[in-house]
Amino acid sequence: MRFLSSRRCRPVARSSRAASFAAPNVLLRSPSFSVNRGEVFAVVGESGCGKTTLARMLLRLIEPDGGEIRFEGRNLVALRGGELRSQRRQMQMVFQDPFASLNPRMRVGEIVAEPLAIHEPGLSGTERLARMTAILGRVGLNEDALRRYPHEFSGGQRQRIGIARALILQPKLIVADEPVSALDVSVGAQVLLLLQFSANSRSPTFSSRTAYR
Repeated sequence: MRFLSSRRCRPVARSSRAASFAAPNVLLRSPSFSVNRGEVFAVVGESGCGKTTLARMLLRLIEPDGGEIRFEGRNLVALRGGELRSQRRQMQMVFQDPFASLNPRMRVGEIVAEPLAIHEPGLSGTERLARMTAILGRVGLNEDALRRYPHEFSGGQRQRIGIARALILQPKLIVADEPVSALDVSVGAQVLLLLQFSANSRSPTFSSRTAYR
């Protein structure tokens, strides 16, 4: 049984508001693939070809209008309510923009702890702090970062915070949407090493990357 698979999945077609009478644009045409546990799977394509749409669709952040998305044998498209919420604990996303993906009004400690508050509300304050400190150390940040705001960090550090937020639940799947596109080469290489380490720890990674001509 494949760990993650997509079969002829299509997001809801959309048309321009300015020309609502026109035929809807087809964003993706039935992509089909599978990812094994512990594997890094990359989607490469030009800007605007639908990589982000596909990545978000895998986590049901964008609804498909057909096909299947199977995770550990379960069709995610058929899940609703509490079942979907429970399944999302096992699937986390690293967003493309480290500046827009972090709430500027929240301290880093609140950002990183938010998944725990949603999915593990029974944790004590001491246990939560220990988990946050451990995961920040894993991405190269110290405990002092917990009390600071996102604007106090560089782009590379913000992306590390985003990765820490994605890893803190120890998910089985990490979806990374162009995680280094906004970073310089040296910092981007460090982020990719972090994601590779996660894959080596048996968390498969789905990653998208823009191809430039």
